[in-house]
Amino acid sequence: MPKTALIIVDLQNDYFPGGKWTLEGIEDASANAARLLAAARAAGSPVIHVRHESLAEKAPFFVPRTTGAEVHPSVLPQDGEARVLKHQINSFRDTNLKAILERNGIEEVVICGAMSHMCVDAVTRAAADFGYGVTLIHDACASRDLEFDGVQVPAKHAHAAFMAALSAAYAKTVSTEEYLRSLAEAA
Repeated sequence: MPKTALIIVDLQNDYFPGGKWTLEGIEDASANAARLLAAARAAGSPVIHVRHESLAEKAPFFVPRTTGAEVHPSVLPQDGEARVLKHQINSFRDTNLKAILERNGIEEVVICGAMSHMCVDAVTRAAADFGYGVTLIHDACASRDLEFDGVQVPAKHAHAAFMAALSAAYAKTVSTEEYLRSLAEAA
């Protein structure tokens, strides 16, 4: 069985109710990510926590040294779990993520987090481009309402569109239940 790591992307306080950039479905996504995290820990699989801090002077969210930029309590890292601080949308860009995966002999990654249409999309595509097998847990990700050229895109449609695109060529996309069941069957 290939060595697999769980990558949790940007599940930070600003995305939750009361934060600066609340996502639709973030609490359910985070609860599912917490289940994935517990399973990875139980299996002894590497876990990588990705946290975003904005470098923009007037950033709308993830401002350094604020509560909003901190990892949400539902998925806090434990000692010994890798942490990646990023300042870009893609978790691989200008970070040590690839080095962590290589050092641990990782062949496959399991991805969850936020936002479906930005950072999750970017890390999923990059991981596939780097040759990793990618499993994307669709119900452990969240998005928000979008707008383009006067067209309003509800969060559930934005999320579904990105999951559909990623499923076509970049990742095996499954639910938390499906993934945890496959782990149990493989044990």
